[in-house]
Amino acid sequence: MAGGEGTRLRPMTANQPKPLLPVANRPIMEHVLRLLKRHGFDETVVTVQFLAALVRNYFGDGEEFGMSLQYATEEMPLGTAGSVRNAGEALRDEPFLVISGDALTDMDLTDLVRFHKDKGALVTVALAKVPDPLEFGIVITQEDGQIQRLLEKPTWGQVFSDTVNTGLYVMEPEVLAEVPPGEAVDWSGDVFPKLLARGAPLYGYVSDSYWEDVGTHESYLKAQADVLARRVQTDIAGFEVSPGVWVAPGAEVDTDAVLTGPLCIGDYAKIEAGAHLREYTVIGSNVVVKEGAFLHRAVVHNNVYVGQGVTLRGCVIGKNTDVMRLARIEEGAVVGDECVIEPEAYLSAGVKVYPFKTIEAGAVVNTSVIWESRGQRTLFGPRGVSGLVNVEVTPELAVRLASAYATMLRKGSTVTTSRDVSRAARTLKRAVQGALNASAINVVDLEAQPLPVARYETARDHYSGGIALRTTPGDPQSVDIIFLDERGAELSQADQRKLERVFSRQEFRRAFPGEIAELSYPPRVVESYTRELIRCLDMSGVREAGLKVVADCAGGTASLVLPSLLGTIGVDVLTLNNRLDEVSPTETVAQQRAGLQRLADVVSSSKAAFGVRFDPVGERIQLVDEKGELVSEDRALLAVLDLVAAERKRGRVALPVTTTRVAEQVCRFHGVQVEWTPTTMHALTLAAAQDDVIFAADGHGGFVVPECARTVDGIAAFVRLLGLVARTRLTLSQIDARIPVAHLLRRSIPTPWAAKGGVMRMVIEAAGDHEIDTTDGVRVIERDRGWVLVLPDPAEAVTNLWAEGNDADTAQLLLEEWATVVEQAGR
Repeated sequence: MAGGEGTRLRPMTANQPKPLLPVANRPIMEHVLRLLKRHGFDETVVTVQFLAALVRNYFGDGEEFGMSLQYATEEMPLGTAGSVRNAGEALRDEPFLVISGDALTDMDLTDLVRFHKDKGALVTVALAKVPDPLEFGIVITQEDGQIQRLLEKPTWGQVFSDTVNTGLYVMEPEVLAEVPPGEAVDWSGDVFPKLLARGAPLYGYVSDSYWEDVGTHESYLKAQADVLARRVQTDIAGFEVSPGVWVAPGAEVDTDAVLTGPLCIGDYAKIEAGAHLREYTVIGSNVVVKEGAFLHRAVVHNNVYVGQGVTLRGCVIGKNTDVMRLARIEEGAVVGDECVIEPEAYLSAGVKVYPFKTIEAGAVVNTSVIWESRGQRTLFGPRGVSGLVNVEVTPELAVRLASAYATMLRKGSTVTTSRDVSRAARTLKRAVQGALNASAINVVDLEAQPLPVARYETARDHYSGGIALRTTPGDPQSVDIIFLDERGAELSQADQRKLERVFSRQEFRRAFPGEIAELSYPPRVVESYTRELIRCLDMSGVREAGLKVVADCAGGTASLVLPSLLGTIGVDVLTLNNRLDEVSPTETVAQQRAGLQRLADVVSSSKAAFGVRFDPVGERIQLVDEKGELVSEDRALLAVLDLVAAERKRGRVALPVTTTRVAEQVCRFHGVQVEWTPTTMHALTLAAAQDDVIFAADGHGGFVVPECARTVDGIAAFVRLLGLVARTRLTLSQIDARIPVAHLLRRSIPTPWAAKGGVMRMVIEAAGDHEIDTTDGVRVIERDRGWVLVLPDPAEAVTNLWAEGNDADTAQLLLEEWATVVEQAGR
């Protein structure tokens, strides 16, 4: 399989296919062919698509390698299964092996084929254990090796094993009948699930051999080091002139050069006196390294000139590039083919220089050339893209993010922009708007608006999406950039990954002068939103009940909506902080507690039915009962759920798996069903979009009111609560008193990123015969005691645990027991 573009490896793969990237001075695919030859595979079909001619020209008919090679060319990408089907004419007579041309391995292919035959399998999937399974398909097998479950590219909440699909298969020719010709089809995503559902014999062969998917710059450098350290059994070109030092024929190495292995030097390279080559350095063919140069963990491709005093650390230098004297290139930097790095230039860590570029003498380059970017492990956190204002999130970053988002959309599309009251959000929004217009995307600027209003306007007018900017809750020094889809909801995991790929490749679309898009300002947005709320929600009984409530806008954008809304409803409302506060766009924990206490005092003294406090963007609410007591987020969810279920008496509610199972008791009492969802906001939004869902909540003050919208909306939740309380004639404290007490505890345990996959595997093993639920993370159900949920955190190096028991002591015991399992597995 040699048709991939290797987009994550750019600029190395900007003008050559990934299988031709050299590892220890041999293309990755050559290492694969040598492995096949060692195990007796001498008839090979190579599937090619991206820069196919370069692959064919290098390997020819395979005679040089003692093999017979033929090629199957794809006119368009056909997926992993479609490309094999495209080569089907050569594969119909007997079982065949499918192997990636750009992954490095020394797997025992002979034993793999033996296993396949012994099991009588239709397909055998070679499996390996990896520390970070997010980029692969994870697989669970039974004791005899038969595949029980597989999931392609999971989120951390879906990780139930660290055993992954390597993309290496042994197949019977009958399997080709499952793949329609000429269509883009994948094995893991399309074919294997159908075969599993049909009960076909799919087996997993777990290998302890070396396997590395060379898909990122980090894994590319790791593969070089692993070959040199002999962690993988491959052939290194040249002679081992001293322990760990390989020198190819024709190379000249001065006796005064310092070589500290393991390292390798290609044919006809020249290493001058005074040059210092340290561990895990790879020098390609015809490379010149001048005196005083220092190279450590550097990979230098063919025909490169390394000048006097140059320093290269943990970087990759593309072929035919000149690095002139005293230049310095740092960790993780990648310089493409045929570049010139002039004297004393400095390339910071993570910088990418695309092919055919010149870095001027003395330049200090902190961003990539020509399209600026910086490498990050992941862009998105739980609140979109977040960071310190003008440190981590700058106008330049906002431009690049908006450009990447625009590149995902069609030219001429329209998106909304909105913000909270902060000056930082206003400044960054202007940068976002310019980038969108420059990428041929029209912008409807909603200005300062509550986030639910921005979501509503995006969905109502069928726009292609939106970007909202707000101050990070609890941190006035930081800002969140939230990307919305056409429904006004957060982007899905798949769309987030797509945006990250465009951002990291830095290939942003630009509009021609005549395509520059427009910026417009819609009229009467708030009036339209409030009118829709009143139309959708049942407000019967509100005027007759004569309710008095206290609403605290917390100086946020909810104050733009509440006056006109409450005047229409006809409720006696006392409002607090009903203004826009640019100076304090968010609150610290202490300020939030003080604000809640003031609200509680006003509710109690005014004899109000209840009090509500909005967050600064009007998305979430906190409740105070008629006695002036704060209602916790968990109890608020149960109270509103009880009111909705009691009134509707049918339908379903959507709740995250982290919610107390008391919610299930409340629903069962009223004849309502619960659908448990993953903890992501996107998953909750998808569940709430189903027609029979009457209520959804995230457990953190966020409520979905399906009658109005399928996204979290604090203002709509407040209006709905007014109607429910008015009609039930009960106080919040009375409603809360009739709901059973929950015993739910939570703990976060530090876990290295590399250990998370292994932790989840150990949790499943420790569960034994207990029932498990993998909706999000792994929930172990102990019928006689309760349940515990183990969920890797997607943004931090921790694993989160929830435990609920029949009483407080049982819940604490469950938490302690499973915390011990996680701590031991994470060591």
